[in-house]
Formats: sequence, C-alpha cells, structure tokens
Amino acid sequence: MQLRAGSRLKSTTCDTEVIAVKAPSDDIDIRCGGAAMAEATDDVDKGSPSAGFDEGTQMGKRYVDADDTLELLCTKPGAGSLSIGDTPLELKEAKPLPASD
Repeated sequence: MQLRAGSRLKSTTCDTEVIAVKAPSDDIDIRCGGAAMAEATDDVDKGSPSAGFDEGTQMGKRYVDADDTLELLCTKPGAGSLSIGDTPLELKEAKPLPASD
C-alpha cells in the first residue's frame, strides 16, 4: 500500500482507525490484528484479531517502527495491534521536557 502523511486507515479486524503522521516513500504492508488495513472510506466486514496481534491500540497514542520511518496516530482504539507485516509497531514515548532550573 502506498501511504503518505495524512492518509487515514481503518482496521479490518477491529475498531482501530489511524492517521499517518510520517510515511516512507516505498509501499508498505500496514496491518492491524494481523490483517491488512483498508482506506478509511472503504466498506469492510470486520473479523477478529489474530493471536499475537490482539494487544490493542490506545486513542491519541503514536506508533512507530524501529527505523522511525513510519508514525501512525491512533484516532479510534480497538482490540488489534498495529504492525508492518509481522513486525509489531512500538508505542512512541514522549520526549522529556528540559529542566526549568
């Protein structure tokens, strides 16, 4: 799937919906719950997340890959976990603020 910043995707296995904040220029296999995600405007029949891909997503959290080439913002939480192929995405940690001393 060709992805660019601002693209909206939804899961085919749960209620998860995301917006791409940062996207690589290459085609990418973004999955949720172990199944490929669809464009937000597509009509899909929802299944259920596969074992190992059922950790869930959290609304308002950002998910990134290990190389930091992809960043997704969760706009609607669900039961499936985000991944690129079989590689799970990591929850992006907030940067600490500088000390005000």
